[in-house]
Amino acid sequence: MKNYLHLQNGSDVRGVALPGVEGEEVTLTPEAASDIAAAFAIWISEKTGKDPDDLEISVGTDSRLSANIIKKSVFEGLRKTGANCADCGIASTPAMFMSTVLPSCQFNGSIMITASHLPWNRNGLKFFSPSGGLEKKEIMTILELAAQLPLIDEDQGKKRNFNVIDPYSGYLRRIITDQTGTDETPLSGFKIAVDAGNGAGGFFAEKVLKPLGADISFSQFLEPDGRFPNHVPNPEDQTAMAAAKKMVTDNRCDLGLIFDTDVDRAGAVDITGEVFSRNRLIGLLAAIEARRHPGCTIVTDSVTSDQLSDFLTNKLGCIHHRYKRGYRNVINECIRLNKEGINCPIAIETSGHCAYAENYFLDDGAYLSCKLIIEMARLRIEGKTLSDVIRDLRDPLESSEMRLKIRNQDPTAYSKRILGDLKDYAKQKSTWKIAEKNYEGLRFSLPEFAGWFLLRASLHDPLLVLNIESDQENGVVSIFNDLKPFLDQYQELEIR
Repeated sequence: MKNYLHLQNGSDVRGVALPGVEGEEVTLTPEAASDIAAAFAIWISEKTGKDPDDLEISVGTDSRLSANIIKKSVFEGLRKTGANCADCGIASTPAMFMSTVLPSCQFNGSIMITASHLPWNRNGLKFFSPSGGLEKKEIMTILELAAQLPLIDEDQGKKRNFNVIDPYSGYLRRIITDQTGTDETPLSGFKIAVDAGNGAGGFFAEKVLKPLGADISFSQFLEPDGRFPNHVPNPEDQTAMAAAKKMVTDNRCDLGLIFDTDVDRAGAVDITGEVFSRNRLIGLLAAIEARRHPGCTIVTDSVTSDQLSDFLTNKLGCIHHRYKRGYRNVINECIRLNKEGINCPIAIETSGHCAYAENYFLDDGAYLSCKLIIEMARLRIEGKTLSDVIRDLRDPLESSEMRLKIRNQDPTAYSKRILGDLKDYAKQKSTWKIAEKNYEGLRFSLPEFAGWFLLRASLHDPLLVLNIESDQENGVVSIFNDLKPFLDQYQELEIR
């Protein structure tokens, strides 16, 4: 009997799609892609109450080398159920969701073929209905259904080509023109450069910025290339951010934008060379929203700094709701808070995933970038830059992240045991102060070392992740040395 549950990665499907890396066998096979796509069509049929032949499902890809192989199989699976499908070519993940809600599109469901910033041999599937991205439980249901499908040889559904990027780009352009309150070329006189990392984000320069009057001539790596020859398309990656910063500073650009492969994340660099990623990106976006929504709540993941909390609370007058890692976690928490009547305009991870309540709670790097562009244009009138907005946000002096591999056969139980033991161990440490509001792992502040640490289980891998920050020279090492005797007790925990 088939089993596809091993391909589940939270609310996504991911696997090895191409051979060529030693020790990594192909797991996301054409057969698997076909079966899973067919199961999605059946799931959409049941959700909407429509027969499969009354459905139309859009399919897009990023620039990965395996994109066309997987896409061919996805279409085969969809059409075997009787569902009709639309080939959207290279697109962004947010654009594929928008294909289910934009008036000119309104597909019944959507599949994005992507594995974000993972290596060239990987690929995956993201699924959307007009209600949003599918949840973990829904993905599990689809994978279980995919393993039980009867064999159908005949393609029954119809297939057509569809350009989703043009209506999506028009949607983004309207956001900028509406909120700048100017003419059809509000970006005339601005030099804005885009680093797409050879992923799917080049359209933002050509179809959003250029028609609005921006000079995009210093943009780089706009051409889709699944080998990713220049740098990893990942706003968290230091090499990638250094390339974006050089792009801006060498050419005196007003703004530089950098996207991950499928454009659901972004980072930025302003004219001063200030890099906006992780805590600094969160601080900037929160400051923009705090002006529009005084006293609002900002949802973040669990590894944000104490300095960011101080900035959000004491400088902006916001409430910082530090939640869990995982973009679906922060988004769902934001949705929950809004349903309770709490004004929560954004949910953002340090990874660069940012979802706005006003934009379908969709994590969209292009939409985030529009917000930065609008703010940049507003600030120019005042003679200010984006970096001025977060001038009061301090960075920790030192920070570190360690990934501690678990060699136990049941890593979930082993990690729970360690975290349970740590809570008891901490009672013996009079200088450790446990974070009162914490939703993931255990977080302790250590005032004697002007810092904190967070130990948590990885969302997807057999690991414990240890984050440490300190405002004291050698403070990270001191905190780790204070914790190490506890960690050394566990023989199946790999400490490097």
